[in-house]
Amino acid sequence: MIAGTTSQATTPPAFRKGDERLIKVSPSAAAKVTSLLTKQGRPQGVLRVAVMGGGCSGLQYKMDLQDAPANRDILVESSGIKVVVDPKSALYVTGSELDYVDALTDGGFKVKNPNAASSCSCGESFSA
Repeated sequence: MIAGTTSQATTPPAFRKGDERLIKVSPSAAAKVTSLLTKQGRPQGVLRVAVMGGGCSGLQYKMDLQDAPANRDILVESSGIKVVVDPKSALYVTGSELDYVDALTDGGFKVKNPNAASSCSCGESFSA
């Protein structure tokens, strides 16, 4: 054994399981996420949905494809895909539905959030 090295088994991240009361995914959004994950070569990956400060109304959504949940994430399986939300963002997205619209104008992922007090005209940000 080389001095200064230790043999440690990697432990999987500690995440919690949630349900569709946190966030629900429509079939069209699930199909698009599955397609994107497959194109990226990570069919077992997850969709991260987060809320960050910014945008015209003060808060905005951030979505990203990742390999696996991180520590403290909440994992929700909906419409056949895995969605992860960090605990802070969960406060803002509880009860939301993620949809995907395939259109030239106003297309893309849409979040229907019952917690949003108002949203901007472009639909990219909201206030709670």
